[in-house]
Amino acid sequence: MPGKWPLRYSIYRIIIYVIWGILALELVASLIEGRYSLSFIALATLILSIAPMVIADRLQIRLPLSFLAGIVFFIFGTLYLGEAFDFYERYWWWDILMHFGSAMGFGLVGFVFVFLLFEGKRFAAPHWAIAFIAFCISITIGTLWEIFEFAMDQMFGLNMQKSGLPDTMGDLIVDTIGAAIGAGAGYAYLQGRSRRGLAGVVAEFISRNRRLFRKRMRRYIRRRKRHRR
Repeated sequence: MPGKWPLRYSIYRIIIYVIWGILALELVASLIEGRYSLSFIALATLILSIAPMVIADRLQIRLPLSFLAGIVFFIFGTLYLGEAFDFYERYWWWDILMHFGSAMGFGLVGFVFVFLLFEGKRFAAPHWAIAFIAFCISITIGTLWEIFEFAMDQMFGLNMQKSGLPDTMGDLIVDTIGAAIGAGAGYAYLQGRSRRGLAGVVAEFISRNRRLFRKRMRRYIRRRKRHRR
């Protein structure tokens, strides 16, 4: 973005750099103190939080800074705070917060993916249908994660499901709410209400990556021409 970054973008950058700084300091300190398990978690969290930027750069995808900050915070909260500092046990609402945030994120990703399949055309399908497909994608990912937790508990004797069925159902309910909000943001974008909130994140992603949608549109036009011949 040319010129000065608006305040909100500066805040997102600060969040990202602060988290990376904490992880880097923790990695060094834990290595010096011989706490190798903690150093491994810090290193893994740092690598995974940087990975989205590397992957996006390789794929030539420009991620909105707000979305990137959300990804970094989610990985930081799930692995570093959740596992290393036992936030899942110390705070009953931490697991709910992480599930809610991930479900909203997957709802946004699902909408962008579906919108890309529809060649970036707002009227290729009813707006509610595109949002509903995005909602289903997010719910599917949440369900697969619960299956993964169940499999880990059964095969390796872990306790990822905590209280069993109540924990699983609670997670799925939170996933459903988060997915509905994420998909609803995509619906708001299609309806033209895209300047604020999560709908604004969708609008920013699409505006920063229009070449992806133009490329698919050109392919669509070429296919139509070949079919007519």
